[in-house]
Amino acid sequence: MQTTERQPFPHRRGLIIVTTLATAYVASHFFRASNVTIGLDLMRDLSIGPEALGALTGAFFFGFSAMQIPCGLLFDHYGPRRTVTGMLMIATIGGVIFTLATSWPMLLTGRVLMGAGFGAMLIGSMVVISRWFPPDRFSTLVAMVLSIGLVGNLLATTPLAWASDAIGWRGVFGFAVAFTAIAAVAVWLVVRDAPSGHPFLERTAEPPRQMLQGLMEVLRNKRLRPILALNFCSYACTFTVQGLWGGPFLREVHGMSAIAAGNVLLGAVITYQFGMLAFGPLDRLLDTRKWIAVGGNLVTVSMLATLALASQPPVWVPVAAILVMGFVSAASTMVLSHGRGIIPDRLIGRGMSTLNTAVMLGVACMQSLSGIILGAFEPLANGARSEAAYHALFGVLTVVLLGAVAIYSRSQDVRPSDEMRARHQAQGA
Repeated sequence: MQTTERQPFPHRRGLIIVTTLATAYVASHFFRASNVTIGLDLMRDLSIGPEALGALTGAFFFGFSAMQIPCGLLFDHYGPRRTVTGMLMIATIGGVIFTLATSWPMLLTGRVLMGAGFGAMLIGSMVVISRWFPPDRFSTLVAMVLSIGLVGNLLATTPLAWASDAIGWRGVFGFAVAFTAIAAVAVWLVVRDAPSGHPFLERTAEPPRQMLQGLMEVLRNKRLRPILALNFCSYACTFTVQGLWGGPFLREVHGMSAIAAGNVLLGAVITYQFGMLAFGPLDRLLDTRKWIAVGGNLVTVSMLATLALASQPPVWVPVAAILVMGFVSAASTMVLSHGRGIIPDRLIGRGMSTLNTAVMLGVACMQSLSGIILGAFEPLANGARSEAAYHALFGVLTVVLLGAVAIYSRSQDVRPSDEMRARHQAQGA
């Protein structure tokens, strides 16, 4: 009789399942990042200001973060297959509303629904990885999911700018919505919650009270608190540049065209892809997660400080800062892996959703705040934001991220070698 220790880790089918989820994740990245390319077009077409654009962009992440805890409960109760499929259907409905919208409230409604629907994607992938593969492969496979998903970011830069010029942003979004609907069908057909013999398949479903008790157990875990602090701020600070204001900054302050700015953002996504490949296996090579995360985020702090303090620099300076930031922001995978090492398997859905709630709620808050910061400055005669306005924004991001790193530095590391040692001891017992 085979043991359940060897059953959970079949490789080929698990990789097919993870790849399917990662491919569906492309749509999430495309929609969340698209405003950095079409933001000025939305402002012009709908006669809205930076505050409204910031709120519109942040709405995706408010919807995303609002669904993290509910999705965590659904993952632990129903499993990723049914949960992700259902949520992708909601994202498809939101995409249709956004694409057909004729007013800002309709756009806002569509963005919220898209964010809510896509909120299941990353956590669903993490739950599947946790059930199909051993813990020392978690960081590498999560990096793979994020790397594939980032194709959506690539498509939301120069390709979106080109396509929008050719057929308009609504036409492009129509194709993206169709892709999302097809992805929902693919997830239902391909994904399985766990391999044969895994305890999840033989579980007794928890009653609602017990599920909430498990959630409270996660929230009361003091070891997670400094990790949540960095989760809240790290991606929020980098994505506010790369997913919202980086393009307008390059266009309004440095005079780049939409295509040229899109090329820079495309380059940042490519460097992020390389960063994923570089950072993914580092925890096994260096036997640490905490200090990789600290180092990467400190480099991001220095890049944000450069954008905040460099007055009228040559254009290569902000371009280089954005590209470097793209590469080192891949260190955020180590923060999630760090948190995964603390969460017990029986609470994996609720635990990972809690970690991702901090990530996306941080983005929602920071992008909404960013619009308020820029809106506090009088626009120039041509309606553009001034260099001083952007310097203020980047300065705030620098201080926020530096404070989060300081809090996170007090956390207790979770080393891959410790996890494998504990696993071998459990097998021996």
